[in-house]
Amino acid sequence: GPGVPGAHGAGLSGSLPALDDGELAAAGVRGISAARIVAELDRSVRSGRSGLVHFECDGDELVFFCESRLTPPRLVIFGAVAFAEALSSAAALLGYRVSVCDHRPAFATAERFPAAHEVVAQRPVDYLARLEVDERTVVCVLSHDARTEVPLLRLALSLPVAYVGALGSRRTHAERVELLREAGATAGELERLRSPIGLDLGAATPEETAVSILAEVIAVRSGRDARPLSATTGPIHATADREAVVGVS
Repeated sequence: GPGVPGAHGAGLSGSLPALDDGELAAAGVRGISAARIVAELDRSVRSGRSGLVHFECDGDELVFFCESRLTPPRLVIFGAVAFAEALSSAAALLGYRVSVCDHRPAFATAERFPAAHEVVAQRPVDYLARLEVDERTVVCVLSHDARTEVPLLRLALSLPVAYVGALGSRRTHAERVELLREAGATAGELERLRSPIGLDLGAATPEETAVSILAEVIAVRSGRDARPLSATTGPIHATADREAVVGVS
């Protein structure tokens, strides 16, 4: 495909390329914005995936090679329920390294969660306490028991993770918040709790609920408010500065 100034097949170490629309136009690239290119490369970097990233632009193809230094982001599901089966499969498709944890060995089996990288039969709060997490980690509590969830959510909300969500009705949520407050959760921590979990998409089945949850995860991690694009203005694709090695062919 067409070249891009400052890249031309050589590796750019340290961050994503600082492209702008003027540079693309000068290089003969049409039909695609610099913001979209950088956003897609950023998505590849954050997913922990390395490889070619293809863009269609006015009948031509622009190809970037992106090497990520990050491991795939982790999505941890607590509660080996039907919703967890659907969520683990959908999250794996998005590139997450999925872990499922439940204290019941009969439910926490690899056979029930073929898409998960790890299935653990252990007390959830003990598993989370030993787990290595970062600012991309997503925690979804699906066990539907406000009282047993309190120690787990109390710990999760104190960790520097990207997202903490819990399944349940609004009544369950109100009980959960009160129990967490009694357990010492701060107002700031409670504001981070996404409960009831997911976006209001009208989801009914476990598979639809998985879409609802992951849509909210994407919105939270992207800093977006999840409104329809038809109701917004401005750039669709945001840019970010991430550690990467990027080249163009």
